Amino acid sequence: MIEESNNSVWKTFLQNHWQMLALFIVIGIAAVIGAIYVFLWFVGEAQATAMVPTTLGLWTMGNLITFILHLLAREILFIGVPVLVIIALIYFGWWKRLPIEERNTYKKGHLFGKKSHSRDGGGAISFMINIFVIFKVYLDGNWDLAFGEWTVDYLVTSYLTALLWVAIIFGIPIILGVIYWIHRKITK
Repeated sequence: MIEESNNSVWKTFLQNHWQMLALFIVIGIAAVIGAIYVFLWFVGEAQATAMVPTTLGLWTMGNLITFILHLLAREILFIGVPVLVIIALIYFGWWKRLPIEERNTYKKGHLFGKKSHSRDGGGAISFMINIFVIFKVYLDGNWDLAFGEWTVDYLVTSYLTALLWVAIIFGIPIILGVIYWIHRKITK
């Protein structure tokens, strides 16, 4: 039943506003193509200006983090900001001008989907582990050591140490919470 109403809302939306959907698709394709061109341009620039070594085996953690931060800044500046401005213009120029009844119909029919909390948190633990690995490499004094000089043992033990840190930081409060919850259930 929910899927049928969702299909009905989409059908109505497409009948009334197929041009806007086509515009969003064109904007999305242009943004992806633009992001790829900015990435390729920046890779060449980073090597030409000696921000990073041209040989990947000579990269260090410092090179990697510097490269990522500069790349993100350029992607946000050249792609993210223009796309946000275009979306804001479309939002205020088109969506806000739709009759309130029509907008409410699209919202109630979940035109743009429902948020899934179980699906949205999956990358947080991997992200935390990678942050701890970067922190461990810094603490070990290997920030400027080329990746080509790293051993597999060092990489594996760095990830295991980071995993242990995440388990301790988040595991102890979770265990204490579970023990408290069980104690409350038993004493009731």
